[in-house]
Amino acid sequence: MSAGRRVFITGGASGLGRALAEGYAREGARVCIGDVNAMRGAETLAALQALGATAHCLHCDVTREEDLQAAADWLLAQWQGVDLVVNNAGVADMGPLEAMPIADWQWMIDVNLLGVVRGCKVFAPILRRQGGGTILNIASMAGLIHPPYAAAYNATKAAVVALSETLKAELGADGIRLAVACPAFFRTNLGESLRNTDPRYARWMRKLVDEAGIGADEIAAMIRDGVARGEFRILTHASARRFWMLKRLLPYRFYEAAMRRAGQGGRARKKPAGADGRA
Repeated sequence: MSAGRRVFITGGASGLGRALAEGYAREGARVCIGDVNAMRGAETLAALQALGATAHCLHCDVTREEDLQAAADWLLAQWQGVDLVVNNAGVADMGPLEAMPIADWQWMIDVNLLGVVRGCKVFAPILRRQGGGTILNIASMAGLIHPPYAAAYNATKAAVVALSETLKAELGADGIRLAVACPAFFRTNLGESLRNTDPRYARWMRKLVDEAGIGADEIAAMIRDGVARGEFRILTHASARRFWMLKRLLPYRFYEAAMRRAGQGGRARKKPAGADGRA
């Protein structure tokens, strides 16, 4: 249980971040959310307070280390520290490598990877000084099994897994626990962040998200349970877990063939001229 626990969540105003915030609030934790969307932040704060939680909302852009430092300073001043830091904020993109501008790569790296790096960099010294705590980094199954047409997303999420493994070894002696969550597709608002030059790939991703058989609240509950059990790598989808096991155990050519087949559903085939009524 999380009674009395001090929790900070980036990207906490919507999607998985909000679901985690509400779950910890129901368990009695004090919850501080950081987000760039002021309107959603206010809505989520009201929802947390309606649950009876002690809660707070801060503007926090994870591409700015000073925003994360300001959040850390607030937690130290108001709650005398923090027990669980959730680096959750993330964005998405889909499409073939050649269609994605380098600027979009830089955007995704800045948010998905360096946003997590900044969170760990700011909060690790605080957890060390207070004698322990937990850092939970939200990655993705895309960081483990690397589906086609998502090169930047895969690369940034794989880097979050690698960062988490590194910090687990570095920080364990200081009493700091690391966990990395790797969910597969679930119903959330991640598609809103898509920065995509080809709407066909955006539609494919939104279809995968919208038709997922599981929602953010269920994923958040699995992640909270994994953290409570002390798991390091938290895998929420049984089917994705099996696929990852195949990747690890089978000769790579079999795994590659399976990924090629999976990619057929997202390939944006060009229509012949006039096929859609336009020349």
